[in-house]
Amino acid sequence: MSAHDRTLVGGPERADVLVVGAGPTGLALATSLVRAGVRTIVVDKLAAGQNTSRAAVIHAHTLEVLDRIGVADALVARGLWLDRFAVRDRDRALLSIPFDALPTRRAGLLMLPQDETEAVLGEALAAAGGTVGRGCTVTSLVDSAEGVLATVHSGEGHRDVLARYVVGADGMHSVVRAAAGIGFSGEAYEESFVLADVTMDWPQGRDEVSLFFSPAGLVVVAPLPHGRFRIVATMADAPPEPTVADVQALLDERGPRLARGRVREVVWGSRFRVHHRVADRYRSGRFFLVGDAAHVHSPAGGQGMNTGLVDACVLGAMLADVVAGRASDADLERYEELRRPAAQKVLALSAGLTRMALAKGRVGRALRNVRLAVMGRLPFVRHRLAMNLSGLARRAAAEV
Repeated sequence: MSAHDRTLVGGPERADVLVVGAGPTGLALATSLVRAGVRTIVVDKLAAGQNTSRAAVIHAHTLEVLDRIGVADALVARGLWLDRFAVRDRDRALLSIPFDALPTRRAGLLMLPQDETEAVLGEALAAAGGTVGRGCTVTSLVDSAEGVLATVHSGEGHRDVLARYVVGADGMHSVVRAAAGIGFSGEAYEESFVLADVTMDWPQGRDEVSLFFSPAGLVVVAPLPHGRFRIVATMADAPPEPTVADVQALLDERGPRLARGRVREVVWGSRFRVHHRVADRYRSGRFFLVGDAAHVHSPAGGQGMNTGLVDACVLGAMLADVVAGRASDADLERYEELRRPAAQKVLALSAGLTRMALAKGRVGRALRNVRLAVMGRLPFVRHRLAMNLSGLARRAAAEV
């Protein structure tokens, strides 16, 4: 068992920061804090890290920010670089967005399954001397003048942790957000989504992410490392565990007609329903929110995990400055000032892409296609889209 997977047990303990949740966002935050010498405790209710791929793209701006905690090169070494995002109506090309000319040394799209991203971040945390308390559930968070007293239960009993600050990196159903009394405004989409990682014969090649429109709905095909492909599609009622036949039907009904793909194996598959929500506040006293605890939205554009990773690095640097005495507690208000507007922009971007993808009726789809085709002929529009999708348009929201 590695150091960062050891189960947290024992008596009460003091910490500068308690991080609740050890997905990519929590791991990035903890790595930032531990590298800066901040006394950090990390707990997660899962007994082990996730071993499924889920989020699969890391954007250019996210890699720039992850350079600050020394993990970007390790991620790049394990991932697959792509330089283009294309939108098609079956066989008809509508719009191609290039990423290889972005103003950054990390120009491109890095395709990497989330479990591998978590593995890299976990290794970085362990190398910095940090650990994750696995199988630990936070059952109580009580704020006081001295700090937040957290009760943490595991299979071996419970312990109390007194922390100067508590950060919720614990997802859409965040216990930290609930304890802080922070609202989570928004709603759910009617459609469900199916995710599948497959091996298949794909005549379109492995050098772009392709979004296909059709009257039956959308399907996204994205190459992954190890010869696999990620398939994402909207469905009224997606199957909980998509089969080869399910995925093949989606490609046949929505993908290219002239050069069809043939699915060989579903390596992993799942379904989910999408919400678009943002926390009413990102801070309440000693409590902070990052990642899905602060914002959730459509997978369109691959923005969710990326936004959370930037949240983590920004807040980590700010907390480190306060703990070290280089900044005051009041300076932490800037976290929300920077990151909540950034999340609102991401929600608007992903919602717009989703509405476009789900255009109803023949006339609506035709107008959408004309609009995209016109946009595709304008270089400045393609560049603006690439800047927004890559996150580089929101660089200012990550300046600490």
